[in-house]
This record gives sequence, C-alpha cells and structure tokens, in this order.
Amino acid sequence: MSGIAIITGSVSARSKTAALAARIAARLGREGFRVTTVNVRDLPAEDVLFGRVDSPAVADAVRIVAEAAGVVIATPIYKASYTGALKAFLDLLPQFGLAGKAVLPLATGGTLAHVLAIDYGLRPVLQSLGARHVLAGLFLLDKALRLGEDGALEIDDELGGKLEEVVRPFIDSVLREGLPLPARDVTA
Repeated sequence: MSGIAIITGSVSARSKTAALAARIAARLGREGFRVTTVNVRDLPAEDVLFGRVDSPAVADAVRIVAEAAGVVIATPIYKASYTGALKAFLDLLPQFGLAGKAVLPLATGGTLAHVLAIDYGLRPVLQSLGARHVLAGLFLLDKALRLGEDGALEIDDELGGKLEEVVRPFIDSVLREGLPLPARDVTA
C-alpha cells in the first residue's frame, strides 16, 4: 500500500493538533497505509529557519514527503493563520514538492473567526507546491476537542463523523492515484 506523510505544525508536544494527527495516522494505518509523521517542532529549529536542506534531519523529513503518495497537514491556527513553524518547513520543500499528491489540510483553533484560514492561507501554499488535489479540509474548534489522560484525542460522534467525511475522500484520492489511467485515443 502507499505511504502517507503527516506533517504537524504544532509547536507543542502535548497538543490537540498533535493528538488529531495521531488519530488520523491510526485511521490511515487501519486502511493499510504506511504512515510517517513529521513533527516540525522536532526538527532542529536553526536548520529549518536558515533553510539548511542538507541537514540530515531536514533532508530526511523532505524525503518522507517526497516519497509519500498523500500528505496530511495538521496545524493549529494562531492569529488567523497556520503556524510559522509549518510555513518554514513548507518553504524547504522543492518548488513542486507536492506534485502528484493528494493533500488533506486539517486545522484546530479557538474561534470560528479562523475557519477560513485553510482556504485563504494554507490552500494557496499547498497549490503553489503543485499538489495534485487539495481536498476539502476541516477546521475543528478547540473546545470540541479533549485530550484524554493518555494524550489521545476525544471528540464527540458528530465531529468524528465530519472528520470521516474528509478522511474518506482523501483515502479514495490516494488509492485512485495508484491505479493506471485508461488508455486514450489521441488520433481522432
């Protein structure tokens, strides 16, 4: 089965966004995908900020994205935008670093005022990186998410259903990409 890269832009290890990424990784794993998570906060900050793409940790993270058939981006929204840490990492990808890939953007935030951050802030960057298909993402309000004692994300059934409504088309898009295209008659 194809590989999926999950990129988390959260700067905190114990965060609702990181727990959301872990939940999605588990969901994709149950479908048979090989999932690798890149937590931007774990990369050497100086290497990311100074664009050191030859740094072993950065080069490995970029390779994970390059080899993936699909990419999930999970980020908190601060001040109406995704995190600067995520932007710094995305800037390290080659010009068309998402070419041929399905991309699922997910965001968490404290207010509905940030609900359009995916469409107006993140989506243009993902498209500029050549993503084949940026799927409809999902913005999740912080107050609807709870971290369990074990760090697992707890969400209500309705929100869980909405999450499935964006994850299922992502899975289908990644699987569709792996199928050969039908032959076309170009002589007509």
